[in-house]
Amino acid sequence: MIDAHVHLWRIGEHGFAWPPPDLEAIHRDVELPELRALATANGVDSVVLVQSQEAAVDTEWLLSLADDPLVLGVVGWSDLRGPLPSHPKLKGLRPMVQDLADDWYDDPAIDAALIAMAERGLVLDALIRPRHLPALHRLAARHPALSIVIDHAAKPDVGDLARWEAEMRAIAERPNVACKVSGLVTEPGMTPRIGEVAGTVIDAFGTDRLIWGSDWPVLTLAEEYAPWLAHAQALIAPSARDAVFGGNAGRIYALSGC
Repeated sequence: MIDAHVHLWRIGEHGFAWPPPDLEAIHRDVELPELRALATANGVDSVVLVQSQEAAVDTEWLLSLADDPLVLGVVGWSDLRGPLPSHPKLKGLRPMVQDLADDWYDDPAIDAALIAMAERGLVLDALIRPRHLPALHRLAARHPALSIVIDHAAKPDVGDLARWEAEMRAIAERPNVACKVSGLVTEPGMTPRIGEVAGTVIDAFGTDRLIWGSDWPVLTLAEEYAPWLAHAQALIAPSARDAVFGGNAGRIYALSGC
C-alpha cells in the first residue's frame, strides 16, 4: 500500500512558513521516524512526500530524505517560472495555487515549464479550490501530454457541491487528469458529505484514475490516521482497492518498484 500524500517539516527550517502556531496540534517538527512508525502500524509500505512550503529548500530537504526505503518519490515545489529542480526521486511539482487568482493556470509564462515537465515525466499536482477548475481544465487541454493530479478532490465547498461536481465531471473527461482522494476530512462541513463527494469522483474519474493519500499530519486536525484509512477503504470497491491504494500512484507517478 502506498500513501501518496504525506508531509514533513521542521519548525523554523527549510523555508518554513506553515503551519502557524495557532494550529497547535501540528505546529511541531514532523519527521521521517514518526512517519515510518505510523506507516508500519497501518500496513503502509511506501509513501510519496509532498512539499508543504513555497521554497526550493523545502524540496531539497525532502529529496535528501528520498533514499530512505519508505520514500518512493517526492512532489516538490516550484512556481514554474524559473529552473525546475531535478532528482531521480522527484516525481512531480506542486505550485500552491489554492489562494492565487482563479486564472493562474492560464499564464503563458508557465507553459515552458509545463512542456519540460511532460518531457521529463513529472506530474503536475494541482493544489486548488473549485474556482480554479476551469483554468486547470484549459491547461489540461493545452498540455495533453502532461499528467495532472488534482489534490484533495479540489477542496469542494459543501455550500456549492453542484458547481464543483459539474466542473469535476468536465475536467475528468481529459484523460491526462487524475484525482487524489485525500484531504477531505479537514474541509469545513465535509465529514457527513464524504460519501457523496467520493461517489462523484469515483463515477467521474473511474477507479483507475483515483489515488489515495492521507494528507498526514494535516489530517490529524480532524481525524486520526487509522480511522481515515478505514473510511477511505470502505468507500472503494474491494476489487479496486489495490489500484486506488497503490497501483495508480505507482503508475501515474512512475514510482520505482511499482
